[in-house]
Amino acid sequence: MRINESSLDSIIRIFAAVFLLYLGFGGELNGVWAIAADIFGVVLLLTGVIGFCPLYAMFKFRKVNKKSSL
Repeated sequence: MRINESSLDSIIRIFAAVFLLYLGFGGELNGVWAIAADIFGVVLLLTGVIGFCPLYAMFKFRKVNKKSSL
């Protein structure tokens, strides 16, 4: 698995994940919207932390230079 996200992309994903998890678990949203926010928040958090996005890989899209990837 190769890193395919830039560090800025990862930071944005992590901040968005924290916000969505706050909305879902913090009681700001109810019902289906809270569940959707939690699911998207967890996915964004995981992809932001590991630096790999499966959708980027599927479409052969890379946001990082080949020199800086592992």
